[in-house]
Amino acid sequence: MKILELKNLVKIYNSTEVKVRAVDGVSLSFDEGEFAAIVGPSGSGKTTLLNLIGGLDSITEGEIIIDGTNIGKMKPSKLIDFRLRNIGFVFQAYNLIPVLTAKENVEFILELQGKKRNFRDERAMELLTAVGLADRANSRPSKMSGGQQQRIAVARALASKPKFILADEPTANLDSKSTENLLDIMEQLNREENVTFIFSTHDQRVVNKARRVITLEDGRVVSDERK
Repeated sequence: MKILELKNLVKIYNSTEVKVRAVDGVSLSFDEGEFAAIVGPSGSGKTTLLNLIGGLDSITEGEIIIDGTNIGKMKPSKLIDFRLRNIGFVFQAYNLIPVLTAKENVEFILELQGKKRNFRDERAMELLTAVGLADRANSRPSKMSGGQQQRIAVARALASKPKFILADEPTANLDSKSTENLLDIMEQLNREENVTFIFSTHDQRVVNKARRVITLEDGRVVSDERK
């Protein structure tokens, strides 16, 4: 089932001296359950592409269609709500809320959605168990390692059962052991629950796990390989 379509996507940044086509005519589609990596050298447009897909940056030209909805035509207030309910994010810097516990961080999206406390509690503990951190439910981020914090971020991204998860360099700040642990968990969630993951990465370990590798150069797709 196709859940994401990019049609001739363009993003141009204008400076005082030059126009930069950070994303230049990208057309791709993703099916439910994919485990895909977007790779390429620095400046190739990987992060910009993920930001466009996630509605974090505006489109210059083209279309992004998520489960039949063209998000490029949405008003900002509706886009925020759509993103909250349909897209999960895992960032390089974890982006956990430091004053909240692990469980509260996972619950946060559900609270924004207005879900009832009992549902939030059950869903958060289910996900903390899935990422192997149920015993750290009441710990704050400062008391956890980088690998544990990123696993909490994955649990938070999954909380609302989004259409897909965008992971921007999720292993960049992790050591080898934490990286392998995180990737094993995400791969297991992908296979067992059919959760779609789309990575932006320089990490060969992520590429090795991915079942589809899309390569960008100068904002354009130069290869799209399925394993």
